Amino acid sequence: MPHPKEKRVIFDWRDVQDIGTLQGYRQKGGYGAWLKLLKEKQPAEVIDLTKTSGLRGRGGAGFPTGMKWSFVPNNLGKPKYLCVNCDESEPGTCKDREIVETLPHQLLEGIGIACYAVGIQKAFIYIRGEMLEGYLSLKRALDEAYGAGLFGKNIEKSGFELDIVIHRGAGAYICGEESALLSSLEGERGFPRLKPPFPAVSGLYACPTVINNVETLATLPAIFRMGVEEYAKLGTDKSKGTRLVSLSGHVNKPGNYEIELGKVNFQQLIEDFGGGIRNGKKCKAVIPGGASAPWLVPEQHYEVTLDFEAIAAVKSMAGSGAIVVMDEDTCAVAAALNLVEFFHEESCGKCSPCREGTQWLVQILHRMEHGQGRAEDLKLLEDVCESILGKTFCPLGDSATVPVSSSLKYFKAEYEHHIKEKCCMVGPGAKKAAGV
Repeated sequence: MPHPKEKRVIFDWRDVQDIGTLQGYRQKGGYGAWLKLLKEKQPAEVIDLTKTSGLRGRGGAGFPTGMKWSFVPNNLGKPKYLCVNCDESEPGTCKDREIVETLPHQLLEGIGIACYAVGIQKAFIYIRGEMLEGYLSLKRALDEAYGAGLFGKNIEKSGFELDIVIHRGAGAYICGEESALLSSLEGERGFPRLKPPFPAVSGLYACPTVINNVETLATLPAIFRMGVEEYAKLGTDKSKGTRLVSLSGHVNKPGNYEIELGKVNFQQLIEDFGGGIRNGKKCKAVIPGGASAPWLVPEQHYEVTLDFEAIAAVKSMAGSGAIVVMDEDTCAVAAALNLVEFFHEESCGKCSPCREGTQWLVQILHRMEHGQGRAEDLKLLEDVCESILGKTFCPLGDSATVPVSSSLKYFKAEYEHHIKEKCCMVGPGAKKAAGV
């Protein structure tokens, strides 16, 4: 059942029985929005309507979707492609996974809308290899849609054709970066590419390419069902509509929730949606947009609303929509180490600041956490972060510095305690070291 304070647009049909089947989806009116656009609107009109809706990309960057489509040139004499980024691997993020598992036809309809708008006849869904259930759900849905003539040649006698290919990745975090995704899709190692050229001009197979996130595309059918003007009334002036957030960590009711942008703050999300902090504890910190996002603290940021501009104003980012909550017993040093280990493990190794710098960060934090920290390590941590920040081929290196800089900014005393007392300042680690 939906939470009473949710504003469901994308998830409007989430709990409908058999919504994952073609029959169940079409009984609710599924594919109606796309087929209507196909018959009644020109592609340029669909782009303009998408701009009017105010939809922004839900993969992390938040770039206006209709504007992104309009950048794709029409006169290069090359085929155009759509790549659907379903390589959801940001720690704490699981919204795209739920979409492909429970609403596969809604995603496929969104792909149809996007491809018609841009004049694309071939789309690829790049899905994370570990998402077996999501892959099988998508494959069943795609087979059903092809069988009903919704994809292929001359769809509904419109003269428009579209083929969709599902491609399973091999589980590399770096392939969530759009240019590395393209390299992987072409059969190469998942290395990020130098920009420019940008994918809109030279992407997959050096052809014009649109790369959209799963949630972005799954929102399109819902927008056109309710009307672009009505959708644009939701949210704020610059952050329109709704978005999905994956709430996890030390809360009583973790899960995926759909919220109206700018109408819910962090305190309301944690207390009303998440049921508060587990075991009656206090909130210590919040990661507002996946592991790459700078941390926030309740004393300063509980009233910040969940929209792109408000979170950016406090020098963080809405990112992937993954909101991870840490309680008062969380050791900031241990939390930073856990995240940095992830980034080090997932570094593709293409550039030395990221390859070597993340290893240095892990080594320094590891010895701090295990009672071997040195007084000079605090300055060394800052120096290593400075040597990585802004000097790597893609954003992964910058992301690895975020847990360190955030935890140092708000919890430097814990680092100093680790060095001086050789144990954690909070939580079970502190009690154990103190002999309690």
